[in-house]
Amino acid sequence: SYYAHHCITEDPSWSLVTIPHLTELCLQHIVQNFEKNPILDCLLPEHQRKVLDRLSTSLPLTVTANLVSDEEYWKRCCTERWQVCDVSNYGDSWKRMFFERHLENILKCFIPNITDPNQVLELIPLCKGYVRKLEINQFLPPVEVDKKEERDDLSDTGRDDEFGKVFMQHYDLRDLITALPHLEELHLIYGVKDCGMNFEWNLFYFTNQDCINLAAAVKMCRSLKVFKLTQSNVDDEKTKQLARSFMDHPCLVELNLSHNLIRDKGAQALGKLISRSRLETLDLCNNQISHLGAQALAQALAEKSTLTSLNLRLNCVEDKGGEAIARALLTNTTLKSIHLGSNNLSEPTATLFSQVLAQNTTLRSINFSCNHLGLDGGKQLLEGLADNKTLTELDLRQTEVDQEAEYLIHQIVWANREAVRLQHATAKPL
Repeated sequence: SYYAHHCITEDPSWSLVTIPHLTELCLQHIVQNFEKNPILDCLLPEHQRKVLDRLSTSLPLTVTANLVSDEEYWKRCCTERWQVCDVSNYGDSWKRMFFERHLENILKCFIPNITDPNQVLELIPLCKGYVRKLEINQFLPPVEVDKKEERDDLSDTGRDDEFGKVFMQHYDLRDLITALPHLEELHLIYGVKDCGMNFEWNLFYFTNQDCINLAAAVKMCRSLKVFKLTQSNVDDEKTKQLARSFMDHPCLVELNLSHNLIRDKGAQALGKLISRSRLETLDLCNNQISHLGAQALAQALAEKSTLTSLNLRLNCVEDKGGEAIARALLTNTTLKSIHLGSNNLSEPTATLFSQVLAQNTTLRSINFSCNHLGLDGGKQLLEGLADNKTLTELDLRQTEVDQEAEYLIHQIVWANREAVRLQHATAKPL
């Protein structure tokens, strides 16, 4: 008889458990084809979670921007792209961080006449709901089309000839800024970082047309609260242009024009701005303001001002300017902090400020560091502080004040600070 033998081989590791569920196969298919067919909102919450956890962070923003709101997905987008990610600087929103930094990177690398403007314009509809602050610490000029054969005629004073300036207009921010309805802070530096051996003064030139365009942009940005334009060679004429654009602005409370080339006429324009704005903080550190500019600012402080902080460090207001500010502070009831460090001040300013310390109950912080107040100036300030209960900071480093007077002043200020701290501690609910 004939017998047929059948051999059956089996995989001992095989199990029904290894077969993916149809649901899992569907989710894999959704993830793999998300760019062409984004399916998310119609899924159950647990299935949405699985899809979001597997989505690639390299998907086009046109697909994810308006569809994906999940913070964990945008956290992955941020941490995979940038080494340092402090979400607390972005209202604890990873999506906001991504769009602000992504837009900043595009603007920092934008080269007029070379970079396609659509890179910015096409991003606006995707990011406009999330961008509240832009910090652009590099703003590139266009590449000169007709460079001079020889550039040896450029001076060493930081000023190029008119030929070079013709080509230096930067990207016009008007279309962008006016299309961001939630923009509250704008920080700009017109210049190039890490240019190395390719340094040219033209790389740091802020043209008149740049200023006109920027002034028009910030004037139309009615939500703007903080504006910083630093290290950009802003002179008097450009300052006046910017000041006019901020007249009667409904929201601006902080203006920073530090490390520029502002002189007295620019300071006078800012004095008018103080009287016709809601400014609370004005930073003019490291400019070229003398006593005339300081007197204009003092007049604004004395007449009509909402300013609470004024920084004039590293200018040259001298005693005429310092005394004018002191007289203004005898009647001013808004300013809480003033920085007059490195202004070539001496005893006459300290004498008038002693009266301020005796009468003003609003000031909390004064910085006189790196001036020449001298022994008598220190004694005058000590006398003015005798009955002062509100000043909590008084910086007298490198002012040639007597060591004993400085110690006694420190004791008074420290006692005021401790009293304020205890007051706040007892005011807190248990």
